[in-house]
Amino acid sequence: MSRAEMDQLGWDECDIILVTGDAYIDHPSFGMALVGRLLEAQGFRVGIISQPDWHSAKDFQRLGKPKLFFGITAGNMDSMVNRYTADRKIRSDDAYTPNAEPNKRPDRAVVVYSQRAREAYPDTTVIIGSIEASLRRIAHYDYWSDKVRRSVLPDSKADLLIFGNAERALIEVAHRIAKGEPANQIRDVRGTAFMTPKNWLPGDDWQVVDSTQIDKPGRIEPHTDPYAMADSGPVTPKDAKPTAPLSDEPQPIRFLPRAAQIAAHKKTRQQTAIRLPSYEQVSQDPILYAHASRVFHLESNPGNARPLIQAHGERNVWLNPPPIPLTTPEMDGVFDLPYARAPHPSYGAAKIPAWEMIRFSVNIMRGCFGGCTFCSITEHEGRIIQSRSEDSILKEIEAIRDKTPGFTGIISDVGGPTANMYQLTCKDPKIEASCRKLSCVYPDICDNLNTDHGPLIQLYRKARALPGIKKILVGSGLRYDLAVRSPEYIKELVTHHVGGYLKIAPEHTETGPLSKMMKPGMGAYDRFKQLFEAASKAAGKEQYLIPYFIAAHPGTSDEDMLNLALWLKRHNFRLDQVQTFLPTPMALATTMYHSKKNPLRGLKGGGEDVEVVREGRRRRLHKAFLRYHDPANWPMLREALNAMGRADLIGNGKKQLIPAWQPKGEGERTTRSLSSSASAAPRSGLMRPGARLAPGVTASPQRKGTPSGAPSVRRTAKPAAKGSAKR
Repeated sequence: MSRAEMDQLGWDECDIILVTGDAYIDHPSFGMALVGRLLEAQGFRVGIISQPDWHSAKDFQRLGKPKLFFGITAGNMDSMVNRYTADRKIRSDDAYTPNAEPNKRPDRAVVVYSQRAREAYPDTTVIIGSIEASLRRIAHYDYWSDKVRRSVLPDSKADLLIFGNAERALIEVAHRIAKGEPANQIRDVRGTAFMTPKNWLPGDDWQVVDSTQIDKPGRIEPHTDPYAMADSGPVTPKDAKPTAPLSDEPQPIRFLPRAAQIAAHKKTRQQTAIRLPSYEQVSQDPILYAHASRVFHLESNPGNARPLIQAHGERNVWLNPPPIPLTTPEMDGVFDLPYARAPHPSYGAAKIPAWEMIRFSVNIMRGCFGGCTFCSITEHEGRIIQSRSEDSILKEIEAIRDKTPGFTGIISDVGGPTANMYQLTCKDPKIEASCRKLSCVYPDICDNLNTDHGPLIQLYRKARALPGIKKILVGSGLRYDLAVRSPEYIKELVTHHVGGYLKIAPEHTETGPLSKMMKPGMGAYDRFKQLFEAASKAAGKEQYLIPYFIAAHPGTSDEDMLNLALWLKRHNFRLDQVQTFLPTPMALATTMYHSKKNPLRGLKGGGEDVEVVREGRRRRLHKAFLRYHDPANWPMLREALNAMGRADLIGNGKKQLIPAWQPKGEGERTTRSLSSSASAAPRSGLMRPGARLAPGVTASPQRKGTPSGAPSVRRTAKPAAKGSAKR
């Protein structure tokens, strides 16, 4: 937006000015448009500053001072994931910028934009949000600086942080500020975080549970000898405090009904906060960092989560419980707003890759209960699925058909973070509200989870029956362990909604890394593959699965990667692109990477150790195993196989992984990659422990919450499948 546009609208000032690191695209897949339209519908005058020049405060003054506040975001992606590859190298393009031009946003954009807004107007109110702020709301390990950083709140000096699905909180905060309530005094809104004085509590009736230390075994007191002849009296601990003598007066015994007991417990719990280890503690002690991460994730269910407190110096970061998920009518209200469904006209004919990717797709739900440890969806959108109504989705498909230029009749995706979690919820709301499990599908699908794919099947059928719609494709990643519960769904999917390739994500084949990812074993994959191939054959179609795998994930040994490479060769897969683990803020797998401990289990006594691949040479080896067919990787793999005692896998036989010969000009640069440390390495890990990098889990519009840089696949056994199929 420009000052000229404000003049055309007759505005002398904006109530709220939103700042984003992305190009402005008026479409519900882009958070800035969604938030802007939502506030507009509430009667606020909203201005948007897109990709400002952050080198001075000038761009932040272009619309004047907002009457209420600046809303600062980094955009749809974390700015560090957006700007850097898994190898910490600067990216050459930016999918959220016109013509993919790089370097249009700063590192740690939320902090930089907030500082510039303050510089422009020192007395203005600043509220921060977006996935970058959500994932940095407490002290967090930062992969790019390789250290634990403070919460984004003290660094940005924001008045308020809104995390997760922000609609309900943002509306309430905006109206309260409009009525004259200062933002730094709004302390009771779910999904918000803020700085407080060290001993601040919401009221005198609140209590704090101290979780700043890991429990340690105490002294064992001696038991009374039952065979002793003399009465030695009760055994009392030496440090026990004296108790008051019992009264001789009779005391009434009170019996509370169970309902009253539950109500009293709930009231106490609602007025209890958990104190996490401080920033200073977790920045110095990796085990305490893992403990804080474990407590944080256990307090993530909106139905039972308690506020969290983390000291930063002489002040506290206070996190209110996560927001209550939106209802279906509320979801419809958000997605049915009058979006232009196009980039801002000021970009002219410039191509914006993120827009090109999703312009013909429809987001039907939010959230994911999979609990994959490398994914940040839970920390941002939550585990509870929030689904739109069938009517709202069909209306959007019709809007694409009627209003989006270039539409050819094909909807590229009807999905979300996961393709097939639409309307899947817990069978009992009371159980859902009290549950503290990190996943509904690991290690097995919960008995309380409704896995009925009927509503999704019906939606697919109604969507493909709309006039002018030639095909409805499913481009989001599929949760195959859920899909096998509904053969009818697989039949509908394969017959009508697969365009030759279907994306699924086993991520690995071996138990070690899968247990740290919280992903199912390959048995579910094999069952789904059988059903997929049978349905494809029945439909008379030649279609293929595209499996995604992660290299160098915490818990992965060299043998695990070798076994995965052998599996790929047995199944005739050749990965054109591969992904390596990228530790994103607050993810559980990132905790493993930093602490070398498993936060999925208790940490008493030091907890479970996790093998971590940090060192670059070994990371490249793990990546090379995924691309075993690339001659450039053969010298490195030969050296590794010899060191692992698996020289039998070098040769030209069908059961051997790589040939003994080397094409001329291929692989010279990799020949010296392993020799310096191979001789001293244990069999379980060829190199020194040291891990690597993963795909940035983002809220990108195509497949929110998934790693970037995912592999495309070739099947060598069937020529029809050659080439690449990119995510």
